[in-house]
Order: sequence, then C-alpha cells, then structure tokens
Amino acid sequence: MHVAEITTDQVRWYLRPFLWLQRRRYGAPLVPALAWARVPALYLALAHFYAALDRRRSPLDPVLRSLVQTRISQINHCTFCIDLNAAVAAERGGSMDKALAVADWSKSNLFTAREQVALEYAEVVTRTDGRVEVELIDRLRQRFDEAALIELTALIAFQNLSSKFNAALDMPSQGFCQRPGS
Repeated sequence: MHVAEITTDQVRWYLRPFLWLQRRRYGAPLVPALAWARVPALYLALAHFYAALDRRRSPLDPVLRSLVQTRISQINHCTFCIDLNAAVAAERGGSMDKALAVADWSKSNLFTAREQVALEYAEVVTRTDGRVEVELIDRLRQRFDEAALIELTALIAFQNLSSKFNAALDMPSQGFCQRPGS
C-alpha cells in the first residue's frame, strides 16, 4: 500500500459510524475507507454518492450493479475491488460461478441480455476516451429507460473512480471472495 494505514480511532468521530457499518457488514473496516477518511470531505462525498447508487429503489438490480463493478475492477487491475465486488455479486446473485465468469461474459451463457449490454457498455466507457457509438446506445435503450441509463453511467463512472484510486494506491485485497480451491 502506498499510503500509511490509520486506525479507526484516528478517524474523525463523525466518520466512525460508516466504519462501524463496514465492520458489521464485512467483519472489518474497508482498507480504502481508512485512506479516504484522511480527507473527511472526500470520504463523505464518496459515501453519499455510493449510497445513492446502491439504494433499494435503483432501477438497476443489485446483481447487475455488482457484475458491472466487478468487470470495471478487473479492467482497472484493482485487486481490492475485484475481491469485494465479486463477493458481493456472488452473494446477491447466489452464484460464485457467475461472479467468476464476468471477465468472459461475452462467451458465457450465464448472463442475461440486459447484463451483457450493460457489461459491454461498462467496458467501452472504461477502456476508451468515453466515446460510445450510437449503435450501443440504441441497444442499451432497448433494455434500459432514461433513468436507468443515467444510473448505469453514473455507476460506471463511480467504479472507475474507486478502482483507479484503489489501484493507484495499491489497496490490498481483504479476502472477501474466496475462490474455489483457495
């Protein structure tokens, strides 16, 4: 890791409830959260943005969100994000096979047409200068209404921010996603 670790008691008091929730959900505070917490205004903005994306009433189902986040994490070589997002995808979808197959989604029959076009869009936005062809937008509009397309784009942007931040600072995996045989 390229930044020094801090402990929960070094975090500002008003951020500690976020870490408590992480400990309750994952068994420990998330390592990137402790880095973001060094700059409380950034941490709060990030936490609120993610909460808006991961809300129950999102037009994007939780499995789709996690699969998209996992694929972006793979492209950006973020070991922490791959670990966490694949574990959440498996938990939400009930299938570790699907979570582990996301890198080869285009060759797999495990993914719905909606998931496939969302994963394709995530790859295009992540790997290019952001230019998305009209043909892809047309296919997205067959599966997503305007609000869902905006949320999908926001999710892709958020995960690129998160995974690039974590990869740049070499945030370690926390062992959430236990692969078969590990």
